[in-house]
Amino acid sequence: MFTIFLTPAYVPFAIAFVIMIGIGLIEAIGLGLGHLDLHADIHADADGGVLDWLGLGHELPILIWLTSLLGCFTLAGIAIQQGATALAGAPLHWGLASGGALIAGSLLNTLAANGLARIMPGFETSVISTDDFLRRRGTILEGTARRGSPARAKIVDQHGQAHFIMVEPH
Repeated sequence: MFTIFLTPAYVPFAIAFVIMIGIGLIEAIGLGLGHLDLHADIHADADGGVLDWLGLGHELPILIWLTSLLGCFTLAGIAIQQGATALAGAPLHWGLASGGALIAGSLLNTLAANGLARIMPGFETSVISTDDFLRRRGTILEGTARRGSPARAKIVDQHGQAHFIMVEPH
């Protein structure tokens, strides 16, 4: 059963599947190492055009998009080869099947990426200094703010994000 996937007609799809599994394993291993705080905050403003149409936007991490693309390419390629075998008695040449699978996989990935983007949790933060809280108006939530007795307050920063801090009058 699985030996058919090692024939030359199926090799591009087998390679894509192995790469997809490898990315998945790296992601799974990285779950435990994800708290190392090695994050780069990079903002690139560009008109997405084709990339947005393919589902690679701001909502979906690129590794999830790439894994989805590899999976869709693999499924489309195997479907094309199985269909060709059923109709013609033999699979197509790997180059012809790969071209068709790339087109079909990209179209499928557009749907998959848009669906995944809807269920992905969105979380965006901004780094600000504690000095940015000085002289900002806040709302006391708990307690009464007195010298030596701070109260819990809500302050909204310049990015519109709420912060809950302890405040005390000067």
